[in-house]
Amino acid sequence: MSTNTEIKQTLWDKLSASPFLMIGLTDSGEHSEPLTAQLDKDQVDTLYFFVGKDNRLIKGGAAMAQFVSKGHDFFACLSGKVRQDNDFAMIEKLWSKPVESWFPGGKDDPNLALIRFDIDSAELWESDLSLAGKVKMLFGGKIDQSEEGHHAKVETTAA
Repeated sequence: MSTNTEIKQTLWDKLSASPFLMIGLTDSGEHSEPLTAQLDKDQVDTLYFFVGKDNRLIKGGAAMAQFVSKGHDFFACLSGKVRQDNDFAMIEKLWSKPVESWFPGGKDDPNLALIRFDIDSAELWESDLSLAGKVKMLFGGKIDQSEEGHHAKVETTAA
């Protein structure tokens, strides 16, 4: 069985390969929206997003994000809190050419806001079907539980 640290590292690796997810405030009644996570390797329980100041997440609060890996073999539902965090040192650290394309005024763009999503808990699924399981899927066979993959829950307060 994997440790929380190994599970978090797996999620981090998957997000690094494809940092796109859906995120929304849980109490707003609004739909989630697609955003690109900015990853800080020093803070594996926090995701950052560059958004416009009119973005619906700016008001902050309880939030939930859903992630599907590039290969569609890893899924995550992340729960936590969103808040605005315009720490200029973090903006500098996370800034990139793709971000710059959205904010023509650069790091001082008047519409630029950095928000952070502090992850409190996560539920993760990894579908790692065996070759036999994949063949059964193609031809309608029954997949055994041992062929289904892995499932884990992680609380960020645990190591």
